[in-house]
Amino acid sequence: MTYSGPMPHSAAPPFGRALCAMITPFTEGGALDLDGAQRLAARLVDGGCDGLVLSGTTGESPTTTDAEKAELVRAVREAVGERASVLAGVGTFDTRHTVELALEAEKAGADGLLVVSPYYSRPPQEAVEAHFRQIADSVGLPIALYDIPGRTGTRIEPDTLIRLAEHPRIVAVKDCSYDFLAAQKVIARTELAYYAGCDEHNLALYAVGGAGYVSTVANVVPSQLRAVLDAFDAGDTAGAARLQQQAAPLIELMMSSGLPGTVTAKALLHELGLPAGPVRAPLLPADRDAVDGLRAAYEELTAG
Repeated sequence: MTYSGPMPHSAAPPFGRALCAMITPFTEGGALDLDGAQRLAARLVDGGCDGLVLSGTTGESPTTTDAEKAELVRAVREAVGERASVLAGVGTFDTRHTVELALEAEKAGADGLLVVSPYYSRPPQEAVEAHFRQIADSVGLPIALYDIPGRTGTRIEPDTLIRLAEHPRIVAVKDCSYDFLAAQKVIARTELAYYAGCDEHNLALYAVGGAGYVSTVANVVPSQLRAVLDAFDAGDTAGAARLQQQAAPLIELMMSSGLPGTVTAKALLHELGLPAGPVRAPLLPADRDAVDGLRAAYEELTAG
């Protein structure tokens, strides 16, 4: 038998392959900028994103109100229609509040939910599992679990994920665990669609059976990141690796420079004249040196 390139992914991912963790645009006065959100959403879809994740980490969910979260879903749904999936981040450290947000997102027109593990209280795995099951039992939308222990302080352990995969509405994982072995274990043993939540893992996770990515960096270079997956699917693994490597300098500056991705994404979008606006406190804007570095990396990546 002759090997002829990567095997195609066996099933279409539930929310698409190339997802952007979209920023939440604000006006200069700090109010929600729904017009800007619609313009940015349309640009991202035109650039190759087939899904948008709202009110996640990059979307400043801790500092937007419940009403703003629902308004954002409605506005983006209107802007992109059926051209892209719309996921709403609804995770909080309060199960009851999370259920309320999930129901509101469903009413507002979301296609799915992103639910982070409960943070600060650091519940044991039995409680983490019960939290997710209660949310999944309360809504009719498919759910992506968000495993980001570096921010929440609580891991969704692989065995917990394997058990939760049995729930019919728990269909995906956004993986920011930095545990590549555990991700492969869960991919092999479940039907969960695994999305890279760290841009440096976009190609690596895809190559071992992942569904795609949920990317912060896609806010500014959606087509360049989509091209990595397209090259891999076409059997051009060397080309996919080259494209991933070319994006690495911008990924590093945006995600590993000591500034949150929200700050760097908004700074670069503003520099490019695209909808962004300020970050909300306690975040602070990037300084001029950081912005200049981001602009230089962006121009180098997009020059070709």
